Amino acid sequence: MKLLKKIQYHLVIYKEFVRTCFIQAMAFRTHFVLLIIMDLFYYASTIASIDIIYNHVEQIGTWNRNQLMFFVSFMLLVDNMHMSFLANNYWRLSLLIRTGELDFLLVKPASSLFSVYLRYLQPGSMTIFFIPVGFIIYFGIQLGFSWSVWIILPFLIVLAFILTGLIETIIACGMFWMIEGTGINFLRMQLQQVSRWPDFIYSGFIRKILTFVIPILLIFNAPNRFIFDHTDWWPLAGMIAAIAIAWTILQVVWKFCLDSYESASS
Repeated sequence: MKLLKKIQYHLVIYKEFVRTCFIQAMAFRTHFVLLIIMDLFYYASTIASIDIIYNHVEQIGTWNRNQLMFFVSFMLLVDNMHMSFLANNYWRLSLLIRTGELDFLLVKPASSLFSVYLRYLQPGSMTIFFIPVGFIIYFGIQLGFSWSVWIILPFLIVLAFILTGLIETIIACGMFWMIEGTGINFLRMQLQQVSRWPDFIYSGFIRKILTFVIPILLIFNAPNRFIFDHTDWWPLAGMIAAIAIAWTILQVVWKFCLDSYESASS
């Protein structure tokens, strides 16, 4: 009961976060529209690049065109969720630390992780959520998915989003010891690029590092490998374990960050 009340309390706060972010976005309509156009170009160029590759080859690894298109569509949807709910907070964290504005978030009667990493949303990305969803549905139909796949698919998408958020949040904590966060944020973005390809394109050693040490290859590969072959379940099990481990690490790292934090406003 206590946990339920805590969740409800934070949902009420989050509702206000969403409202204020949309109000702010509507005050700068040109910026709002340009962000949407930027996302649309990204979706179009990503899908087109895969289509161009398959004009020259029949398969990449063991995957045909529709399989890789579905994989990319899955990635685009998780990326849309990441841009909508998390990305802005990583770019603002360094400023909060340098200016001492972080103090005001830490004293609020809510989880500090919640207040710091979920405060700012990107409404533009939220409004075109239906586009990557449409890609997933279209290529899923092309692959002839069974009803059981469609039922489990939302759960797999949420798992991928959670693991993405946990890994990037742990990395972002490094900003507490940086003058500014550009380097950390570009490191995040480079790891994003690495994670957005099928794991079979990487060599054995690199693949093991990016699967077991920094498990970014599990984000998109584990769900899709399970979807394409239900007997290939161990990466999905590893993904769930990685989420549990990453959450535990984040709790320890975040506490260490706050213990080390010296307010710039003091």
